Amino acid sequence: MKEKNHYLFTSESVTEGHPDKVCDQISDAVLDAILEKDPGAHVACETTVTTGYVSVMGEITADCYVDIPKIARDVIIGIGYNSHEASFDGNTCAVVTSIDEQSPDIAMGVNQSNEVQNGLSDNEIDMIGAGDQGMMFGFACDETEELMPLPISLAHKMAKRLTEVRKNGTIPYLQPDGKTQVTVEYDENGTPFRVDTVVVSTQHSASATLEQIRTDVIAQVVMPTLPSHLVDDDLKIFVNPTGRFVIGGPQGDSGLTGRKIIVDTYGGYSRHGGGAFSGKDPTKVDRSGSYMARYIAKNIVAAGLAGKCEIQIAYAIGVAHPVSIFVDTFGTGKVSDSVLSEAVGKVFDLRPAAIIRDLDLRRPIYRQVAAYGHMGRTDLNVPWEKTDKTQELMAAVK
Repeated sequence: MKEKNHYLFTSESVTEGHPDKVCDQISDAVLDAILEKDPGAHVACETTVTTGYVSVMGEITADCYVDIPKIARDVIIGIGYNSHEASFDGNTCAVVTSIDEQSPDIAMGVNQSNEVQNGLSDNEIDMIGAGDQGMMFGFACDETEELMPLPISLAHKMAKRLTEVRKNGTIPYLQPDGKTQVTVEYDENGTPFRVDTVVVSTQHSASATLEQIRTDVIAQVVMPTLPSHLVDDDLKIFVNPTGRFVIGGPQGDSGLTGRKIIVDTYGGYSRHGGGAFSGKDPTKVDRSGSYMARYIAKNIVAAGLAGKCEIQIAYAIGVAHPVSIFVDTFGTGKVSDSVLSEAVGKVFDLRPAAIIRDLDLRRPIYRQVAAYGHMGRTDLNVPWEKTDKTQELMAAVK
């Protein structure tokens, strides 16, 4: 039972075999393949999957050809859906494509971004508008080494571990689909105090018993993931609480690109603007703006200017400069939020073409973040996780 003035917060993650994550990975694999050949391409690629069927659709304008059905099959097989036992097979499933060019009405405001970003003048960058309206959020806090909220950080690590023990044969009867959920207890100061509850649901072969699954998952997945100082005798662990999870993946549930946006970001700990990431080239500020917002928030926390920071950036379609910038440090800031907001405007160029240039986003780097979170991925050296603006921020607030 939690103590008085303590509170609980829960986040979830999913494995790369979850149907929605299968779709995210296919969409981003298509994007990467196109950007590798044509960095100036415009891509909005969405995927849906169900029993024995994959549909890849969207708007793509590019000066190259990629084999979308082959890309989809390679992703599916690489995840581990390669036999009847896994409930889905990338070798035999149907793959249907429906691709059109980008709407000329949308292209009017962003087409100049086909040019190489580094070669554009400041005036030219000013002429390249956002690919859509909308608001994007970024967040960082000092709860973990990667400056992410602890519940989503642990949920991601547990989901990755679940996949690792499947692929390396440690638990050979596991199948690709799975979900993890971690509940953390915070003390009255908002500091993580202990892990209260863990839930793991994992697809498995029909021959595996529930007792065997629970024993193996707790020993090989749950306990190796949790920090020992946050574990006590009151920890509650649920493994496959329904008792059986044989039919999974696209056969168990349909999947769709962009349906796990909370998993992709901060596990619900921070707000979300509603825009998905996967399958979108960086002219879409749903993606690039969210990455920049994370970059800003992480640098503010890394600079010691706040223990917790949320950034909101909002855009109008076809307009380069954001219509608003909002900084909230939840009372943890060493300077006022208004001072930090001014510093953000001085240190970071938030025009879409400048974001693409400064974070070098016209590269095939997106499939790797399509599972286990786009934020906090210090294991991948993605540009929005760098903390190279701390000194500039500290100078700007003085």
